[in-house]
Amino acid sequence: MQRLEFPDDFLWGTATASYQVEGAGHEGGRGESIWDTFARVPGKVYAGENGDLACDQYHRYKEDIGLMAELGFQSYRFSLAWPRILPLGTGTVNPEGLAYYRNLCEELHKRGIKACATLYHWDLPQVLQDRGGWTERFIVDAFTEYVTACYEGLGDLVDQWITINEPFCIAYLGHLWGHHAPGFTDINLAVKAVHHVNLAHGLAVQAYRKTGLQAPIGITLNLATPRPATNSTADKHAAHIARAVESEVFLYPLLGKGYPELAIQALGVPFPVQPGDLAVTAEKIDFIGVNYYTESAVGKDTGALFQYQGKPTWHDTTDMSWPIVPGGLERLLTWVHEEAPEIPLYITENGYARQDHIEADGRIHDRDRIEYLKQHLEVCADLIKAGVNLKGYYAWSFLDNFEWAFGYTKRFGIVYVDYATQKRIPKDSAYFFRDVMAGYAEW
Repeated sequence: MQRLEFPDDFLWGTATASYQVEGAGHEGGRGESIWDTFARVPGKVYAGENGDLACDQYHRYKEDIGLMAELGFQSYRFSLAWPRILPLGTGTVNPEGLAYYRNLCEELHKRGIKACATLYHWDLPQVLQDRGGWTERFIVDAFTEYVTACYEGLGDLVDQWITINEPFCIAYLGHLWGHHAPGFTDINLAVKAVHHVNLAHGLAVQAYRKTGLQAPIGITLNLATPRPATNSTADKHAAHIARAVESEVFLYPLLGKGYPELAIQALGVPFPVQPGDLAVTAEKIDFIGVNYYTESAVGKDTGALFQYQGKPTWHDTTDMSWPIVPGGLERLLTWVHEEAPEIPLYITENGYARQDHIEADGRIHDRDRIEYLKQHLEVCADLIKAGVNLKGYYAWSFLDNFEWAFGYTKRFGIVYVDYATQKRIPKDSAYFFRDVMAGYAEW
């Protein structure tokens, strides 16, 4: 019999993001975000869907939090919507927006659940994008103003802060490949976005330290450590380039190592670093959040943009067509721990997309999702025993939700959402987590 064992102080949580679940897109004084704009562009989001209603958590947060409490979750990672708090990006704080998040945090505490707030999960106010968004340096000052308003308005209620979610997606999916808002395909813009996101994070931490608040603050990175497709020197070098471009440009500035030369060479565009910037990006953080779903195999490809290309693998895949590679989580966390052994780590997202359906008994029997979760939790337990500084795990996602460019076609939730009625139905995976957190996950 296999039994998962975790330290008594291991933190168990679940996660969502504002644009994906809140809805109330035109309520409560909320301003427009780049995702509102992007979703209106024909062909950018499946079937022209958007987050106007999403899971309607803006109105249903008490129901959702009650369900989290019934399942035994200790922490809820949610994101603050910049356009809801500062509808014009800067300037006057919207009291209705702030009140919503205060109510959310108070309800969490009432049910014994910690509030983990992500300050930025991709919904940039459109008014700031109109001025260049993450590609222009002014954005770091605007972000500092925004986060300062959050610290002042919510600092007494938030138990854990995350500055920015997945800089990789902001910079590359949004500015190089055009899959995400704002939808650009320009390497020059992408490189600027990389640095400005890193710099904004550092300034956000500096601003936080000035407040005297004591809750831990960190960042969430979706790092990638692709493995070489073969043992050839060329493929091994390709894997090194991939890690430098996709991960080291975000991790190393946090650790005071600046930008890796290999990435600078591969990108072919200089980072817009000004004197003092790298000291700011290296501002001390209390933890690193790691989002993990898959690992790819790469090989040398002289025709590719960065001289490497993903290669086919033998693994089963999720509904996102992502290979299921639990060993990749071990390799990734081991690398991050080796680079920063003194910084605690959290899995801030890990999950499985599948085509869920309500079955005849009214339940959702997502056993393949449970198997995915088992395999990755086993890796976590083993790494802790091996000395990796892993302190917690947040399941992605609590609810089925708006999955960005895929609209509502991909379901990551451990709780099923009937989008027509907004009814919530816990899946078998939700009850699996209940057993895990209670210490009775065995098979």
